[in-house]
Amino acid sequence: MGLGALATSGLIMMGNPVSAEQLLVPGIDAAAKKVLADIALNSARSMGATYTDVRIGRYLRQNVFTRDKNVQNISNGETFGVGIRVIANGTWGFSSTSDVSPEGIKQCAETAVAIAKANSKLQKEPVELAPEPGHGEVTWNTPIKKDALEIPVKEKIDLLLNANNAAIDNGAAFVNSALFMINEQKYFASTDGSYIDQDIHRIWPTFTVTAINKESGGFRTRQALSAPMGMGYEYMDGLAADKIMNPAGFNSYKNTYDIVEDATNASKHAQEKISAKSVVPGKYDLVLDPDHLGLTIHESVGHPLELDRVLGYEANYAGTSFATLDKWKSGDFKYGSDKVNIVADKTQPFSLGNTGYDDEGVKTKEWDLIKNGVLVNYQAIRDQVAILGEKESHGCCFADNWSSVQFQRMPNVSLRPGTEKLDPAEMIKNVEKGIYILGRGSYSIDQQRYNFQFGGQLFYEIKNGEIVGMLEDVAYQSNTQEFWNSCSQICDKDDYRFFGSFFDGKGQPSQSSAVSHGSSTTRFDGVNVINTGRNI
Repeated sequence: MGLGALATSGLIMMGNPVSAEQLLVPGIDAAAKKVLADIALNSARSMGATYTDVRIGRYLRQNVFTRDKNVQNISNGETFGVGIRVIANGTWGFSSTSDVSPEGIKQCAETAVAIAKANSKLQKEPVELAPEPGHGEVTWNTPIKKDALEIPVKEKIDLLLNANNAAIDNGAAFVNSALFMINEQKYFASTDGSYIDQDIHRIWPTFTVTAINKESGGFRTRQALSAPMGMGYEYMDGLAADKIMNPAGFNSYKNTYDIVEDATNASKHAQEKISAKSVVPGKYDLVLDPDHLGLTIHESVGHPLELDRVLGYEANYAGTSFATLDKWKSGDFKYGSDKVNIVADKTQPFSLGNTGYDDEGVKTKEWDLIKNGVLVNYQAIRDQVAILGEKESHGCCFADNWSSVQFQRMPNVSLRPGTEKLDPAEMIKNVEKGIYILGRGSYSIDQQRYNFQFGGQLFYEIKNGEIVGMLEDVAYQSNTQEFWNSCSQICDKDDYRFFGSFFDGKGQPSQSSAVSHGSSTTRFDGVNVINTGRNI
């Protein structure tokens, strides 16, 4: 998550290199896709499949990278193909192909059935799918105002370089910036009777600013306070109405983003961090901004409440979960304080996870995970919900590409805002000894998603209800249950904002997904803070 994810080049460069103009060439229309999908459905049925779904996907990506006053790289990628999943002899089978022709699709369907039949020799219990009504021929599109891929590349470069120049003009030594844009054109069909055409858009502007102390050689960085969003290029408009003055005295951003302003502030913050006071370890009340708290939600709530992780299916790769079924079955497991209400959904406007239907053809929805502090549910898909005694999928089954098999993925997992009128400045007035934290930093969490440590980008000391200066070397330690039970106040809906992960990895082979976490500024009492400073 964050710029560290950029090292995972396969996630960024997925697809064949193409020109920017090629990204604007229309793909085949829904009618043609339906003809191809029916070939897959009929072929699999003739081979003995009792259930089949087919995904015809065209995935377009454009990434722009700059450093200081120069363009580093511009990449355009396109990938197009078909993934077919079947149940035969009570067992899953999957195959995919880039040969999107009647012959190629027929052969792919036959291969999927053959794989299912071979797998059935090892299957102990047949796959049980929750029922899902056929939705007929439907469409769903991200409600964008500006298609980012239609914006001239020069305009995007100019915006990033303007941000870089603003940072350098205000004292930064170095600045790297990037803009990631994705368009997923996904067509789903199944033997349930669904033919679903979706057009999904996402965007993520980001940067890292570095300031250097020329006397000591020490340096500090500050990353962008942007959130990746399920929007078009209108996210880059930086509207005044979407700016929120935070208690530290500069703007945070809601539904649009001013990258030049943020880079200007980042340069000043990075320089201030060089001389900032090092934190004194101890117990503090923490006031966590949404662009920080989202990562804590992601790691300590989102991942441990994935049912496949709870059941041990992810143990070999990403661990298990402390939130075991017995805790849920008890009906009174206090995951957090009474203030904590956490929901899962794929429906919030502007969020990364916003889609109309998942990759099993299930209409997306919202459901409770934690209600008044009590664990009430997990994230589950069609072949899992029976374990929970439910008869309807939660609609959170996805694949990152046509060539990947779909499986349970984290939906948006968000903390509901407080119901009483409260803004961050008012919250801080009631804090005697605390720290206000913004931005995502380093983090560590154990294999059961229980014991953890989180850092951030910016830290401000609070004394007797006032911010008195910047701190450095801050990280807080806790365990998931202790931390969420220390939640004492949540700001209202006017402060509600998104944090996001553009490249969240899971599975073997690993797949990436995009997920948002909404929250308002939130207070946690008596959390252990450590000093991370070290001499190099």
